[in-house]
Parts: sequence; structure tokens; C-alpha cells
Amino acid sequence: MIPLPFPREEYDRRLRAVRSEMQRRGLDLLVVNDIANQHYLTGYDGWSFYTPQVVLVPLEEAEPVWIGRAMDAAGGRLTAWMKPDNVVGFPEELVQRTDAHPMDWIARWIVDRGWGRGSVGIELEAYYYSAKAHARLAAGLPDARIHDADLLVNWIRAVKSEAEVAYLRRAARLAEAAVAAAYDVIEPGIRECDAIARIQAAQVAGSPDFAGDITALPPTILGGENASAPHIMWSDRRFGADETVALELAGVCRRYAAGLARTLQLGKASPKVGETGKAVLEGMEAVLEAMRPGVAAEEVEAAWRAVIGRYGLKKASRIGYSIGVAYPPDWGEHTISLRPGDRTVLQPGNVLHCILGMWMDGWGIEVSETILVTATGNETLTRCPRAIHVKP
Repeated sequence: MIPLPFPREEYDRRLRAVRSEMQRRGLDLLVVNDIANQHYLTGYDGWSFYTPQVVLVPLEEAEPVWIGRAMDAAGGRLTAWMKPDNVVGFPEELVQRTDAHPMDWIARWIVDRGWGRGSVGIELEAYYYSAKAHARLAAGLPDARIHDADLLVNWIRAVKSEAEVAYLRRAARLAEAAVAAAYDVIEPGIRECDAIARIQAAQVAGSPDFAGDITALPPTILGGENASAPHIMWSDRRFGADETVALELAGVCRRYAAGLARTLQLGKASPKVGETGKAVLEGMEAVLEAMRPGVAAEEVEAAWRAVIGRYGLKKASRIGYSIGVAYPPDWGEHTISLRPGDRTVLQPGNVLHCILGMWMDGWGIEVSETILVTATGNETLTRCPRAIHVKP
């Protein structure tokens, strides 16, 4: 068995919290479709989620049940903490067929176990839970009252234990190594794809003491006119002289992600780049000053907005979000957002990736930190000079 990321006591604590919320909502069974939530509750870790995969959490049972593709059940027995009988594989003959669906089989299994009646909560907006999968599962549970349980587990994840924060600290070291690699390799004439190769090597092997995982979001390096679009991918384009390059990178350790964005200036920067960079750095200081327990998420964003307003700048999108366990295609937890209208009160153990990006016409600037809310304020887990890194 592969060593679990955490001791059993940590998983027991998580299950107690989930079952307490299930009881509050009147749920008898929770169907967990979000892959990060499945890992959070069971330790299961594998690239198997391209076929239907669920974790079942009954209100009264001691252990959850993982159900996925039969060939991946072996991985479940290697990585999950439950007894072997609670790692179940559906038949291989059901994989990617048009005349049958794994959710038919999973629904029958739930009914045969005696869990097909009562109130069943289902995560309805998980990335890999398709409309067809839900229709087949619901059809196979005719005696159940189905409820949307989206984000039930996510909100429990929003408060990190000390053991989780330890992995986030390691992830932060890998993120710093990735930024250092980017600073080292990027220069005029270098292809974007070659820079990405160096960055990804640092994300995986940037520490001699522990391994890095694949990041839930691929590394983003935006130079030239591409810098005005925050989510496009690399190509074989070559960096040019006097380009402003926005870097949105991360490190991941045992699936815990720490984001880190910085800006690299090749050669001479325009006055507008320098002025905007000054505003962004001042805005980050305001965010860190505002972020502490008892403060609402929207109050942190307001501190940023007050700063950039003095510079005549506006930013419509949110400036941060809760971060932690992460599987593709996203490393956000879909809970706390630093934006107007989010009245979530911050508490110790929240970890937020605050990303201050300004994307202009033909260039962009990004600065971010992964920040832990502590009992007395906050701590930036990522440590790297924030100023625009100038490379003559």
C-alpha cells in the first residue's frame, strides 16, 4: 500500500465533519463526484476519472465506498485507506459504450446495498459528472429523494489542518522553483515551449526532498500581445525584445497546490508598465493588511480596489479564491472568492490564492501569493520578490 498523505485520524475528522453536515441537511447518502473531494475523503489517487467514478458516504456506515473502473480498483486498494471490500470496480465491459452506462451498474449496487431509499445528496456540478451520468444514476434510484449537495465537502475543505498546511508549504517551494526557472530561461529568441519544458521540470523535481505533482492548471506564460488574454496556451512563438511577460505558475505536493504569479520584463519597460506595476504591488500590500480572521472576503477585495482606483484602474474579475487539494482542470475550491458581494467571514486555516492581474492592450502584469489566514493575521506561504523582475 502506498503511504497515505495523512494519518487515519485526519480522515476520521473529515468524515465526522461531512456526516455532521449531512445530518443537518437530512441526507442519508452522499454521492461524491468531485475528484478532489474523493481524494480528500479517501486518499484515492489515480488518473482514472475519465470514466465514471464516485465515492459513497452513507450517514451511518463507518467507511465510505469508492466505485470506479475495475482495472482501477487495484489503485484504490493501494492508495485509499478503506478495507478492500469498500473499493469496488464496475465491469470493464461498461467502459465507453453507447448501449450501457456505468451509472446503471452503480445505481444497482447502491440499491442492493440498501442505500437506494431516503434522501440522497449528489454533487451536481463536479467537472467529470456528465448530464448523461446523472440521468442514468437518477433513473436507477427511483425510490430516492435526490438533492443537490454541491460544495458540501468543499466548504469543509476550506479550513486547512496543520498537516494540510505542511503540504502547501512544500508546494510553495516548488512554485518558487518554477518562477526561478522561468526567470532563468526566458529571454529574447527563446521559444515559449522550451521555457515551459524548463518550468514543468522545476514543478516536478524542483526539490531534492520531495516530489512535485502535475499541476491542475498548466503553467501560463504570456508575452507580447498574448499577455492581454490570461488563459491562452503556449506555442513555438519566440519571446521578443522589450516584452513584458506575465507568469502564472504553481507547485503541487501530494495534490495540494500553491499558486504563484510574477511578471518578467525583458529589456526596457514602458512608463505605463512601470506605473501599473506600482499599483499592483501597492494593491497586494493593501490585501495583506486587510486579510485577517473576522474580515469578510469582500472587504479584502475592497482594499485592493481602493488602491487601483487611485491609479485610475479598474478590474472586473475577482482577485482571489480558496485553494488546496487540486485535480485538473482547476485548482480553486469553488468556495471563498475575493470579490464584491462575498460576505464569507475569513477564519484561521483558510488558504487563498490572491492573484492581482491587470491585462492591457498588448501586455499584462500578474502578481500573486498563496496566503494562509492565521489566528492573528496572515502568512504568505509563497516567498519570492514581488517587484517586476527586469532582465536586461
